[in-house]
Amino acid sequence: MKSIAALQAAVTGAAPFDGEPSDADLDAIETEMPAILADVDLLDAQIMTIDRTPTELDHQRIRRARRRVLAARRDLANTRTAGEVA
Repeated sequence: MKSIAALQAAVTGAAPFDGEPSDADLDAIETEMPAILADVDLLDAQIMTIDRTPTELDHQRIRRARRRVLAARRDLANTRTAGEVA
């Protein structure tokens, strides 16, 4: 019995995957890094309040982190839109 999987690369013309991200992938990650870091800061602020009652300082920290996330996402969206318009 002949296996179809062995012929898949020949049929689809797929390039072999070497396990490393391409330059385009790395550029996309670098572009999105401010939003990723803002999300990490928000998660850190939320994780600190999981096992205790949040104080006013915790609420402020979470609000500031949410504002940073929204600002980073806004900037990222504006960067993408500006690239499409230009």
